[in-house]
Amino acid sequence: MSMSAAVALGALVIALLYAIVVYNGLVRLKHNIAKAWANIDVLLKQRHDELPKLVEVCKQYKQFEQETLQRVTEARARVASAREHQDIAALGKAEGMLRTGLGQIFAVAEAYPELRANEHFMQLQTRITALENGIADRREWYNESVNLLNVRIEQFPDVFVARMFQFEAKPLLEFASAEKSDVDLKALFST
Repeated sequence: MSMSAAVALGALVIALLYAIVVYNGLVRLKHNIAKAWANIDVLLKQRHDELPKLVEVCKQYKQFEQETLQRVTEARARVASAREHQDIAALGKAEGMLRTGLGQIFAVAEAYPELRANEHFMQLQTRITALENGIADRREWYNESVNLLNVRIEQFPDVFVARMFQFEAKPLLEFASAEKSDVDLKALFST
């Protein structure tokens, strides 16, 4: 074997090993995204199961804000639909609506001392708040995983391996800025 053939073979082996390392890294990132999504999905399902209980407790107080309960129920249905279809963009919008509705329920509940004193309501509020915090943590991990993959498939020379194996950019799970703002308590109690 000539020297140039050995150099060419060595370069080919190094390029192949590099492609394997890049491919395995991209696969790991892709699976991290799937795992992060599954973790979010578990928490969304748990919250989905808890919300009807919260709405039912609130309904027991006849004067409680029916419009707020209706918005939460509708948002819950939209989150479930987006979750089932793994539609990240729709999930972000529906999550924002649901977060706003939950914030309104908890804020309006302040005007109902007997509801706030209800042990079941307080347990549900604590449980849902914990789930919301868990979802926020998991969403952060999901977005970090998506960001790592998206950056990696655009970096040189990884972009060649990513294109060869058709790795595609994934969307971040985002909420609209209006949906991230705090609930306007003054507006809620002035109506």
